[in-house]
Amino acid sequence: MAKQSRGLIAYHVGVTVLTLGSVLNVCLLFLKWGSYPLEMAIANVLLAVFAIDYLVRLIVTKDRKIFLIQSAFDLLGIIPLHPVFAFFRLARLVRLIRFHHLFWRLGIAGKWTQAYHRFIYKTGFIYLFSISVAIIVLSAFLFSLTEKQTLANSLWWAVTTATTVGYGDETPHTAFGKIIASFLMFGGIGFIGLLTSTITDFFTSRAEQTATAQETQQQADITTLLTKIDTLTGKVDQLQTKLDRLEKRSEKHDK
Repeated sequence: MAKQSRGLIAYHVGVTVLTLGSVLNVCLLFLKWGSYPLEMAIANVLLAVFAIDYLVRLIVTKDRKIFLIQSAFDLLGIIPLHPVFAFFRLARLVRLIRFHHLFWRLGIAGKWTQAYHRFIYKTGFIYLFSISVAIIVLSAFLFSLTEKQTLANSLWWAVTTATTVGYGDETPHTAFGKIIASFLMFGGIGFIGLLTSTITDFFTSRAEQTATAQETQQQADITTLLTKIDTLTGKVDQLQTKLDRLEKRSEKHDK
């Protein structure tokens, strides 16, 4: 059991190092530091490593449905369209942090982690985000094949089309390319609209809950204050009654 635990920790440490290394490598690519061919070769090797890791975990897992949902970002991280997809691998680190309860061990678990879980899973954000990215990536891939464009330009076209920005620097010219664009316009924009509304609804509901909680707390404070005032008034009345009795006794005694 101890050997298995040590092996699991070593595996997670290795995944963490490879994830951070792949993200650093992509940053170097963007900044054009170092040797471009070497950095692309490293990116491709890491892509193959993470793809094999994903397939092995998919095969050995007991519940593939839960695995596909929880590992949606891992799948996005092995899309070979562009090195920038390596940034999705950072979601793996978030799950490792939760798995080892690092926030709890560091004493910073609580409302933030609960809000994160509620936002990612309970609102359906993870599903909408995964579907939106899948539609954009599939459209970019098909656009690249039909319009004879690079994957990078096709991905740029798909993002600008799905977000309704539409710069017009890349446009479909073939009939099949226009069909793909129509599919992306209806499907991609619809899901991205749902994604945006989900984010808006989450923060709106959070603000409303905070306002309601503050109002409830204020009402509770007012109720407590009124109760204390009633208690104090009762005690004052008792003291007044005792004073009246003492005055009457004093008057009788004087007589």
